[in-house]
Amino acid sequence: QVQLVDSGGGLVQAGGSLRLSCAASGSFFRINTMGWYRQAPGKQREHVARFTYGGNTDYADAAKGRFTISRDNAKNTVFLQMNSLKPEDTAVYYCNARVMKNWNDARDYDYWGQGTQVTVSS
Repeated sequence: QVQLVDSGGGLVQAGGSLRLSCAASGSFFRINTMGWYRQAPGKQREHVARFTYGGNTDYADAAKGRFTISRDNAKNTVFLQMNSLKPEDTAVYYCNARVMKNWNDARDYDYWGQGTQVTVSS
């Protein structure tokens, strides 16, 4: 089993910054993709930023120029530095990882963190 623990959310004023963290643990062969999604009240979950296959980064338009995803491979941890936060960034942020469980099983297995609340006041 794989566990994702995400943290770092909170309440911040517009223009402020937050840094989210997500650590993966458990039994797996390789993490193929890892990143962040968010879900605002009454809206569908949406992609924010992630490391894709091959280690490239992929940002949603709303995140470009303000958010930066980084990682510590040795600790299976990704971070999301969020600057210039806006009230519309208010949401529950979820970490997601697609992992390869065994070297001889090429399937991706999808895991989610429990979510961390980000609230941006105007």
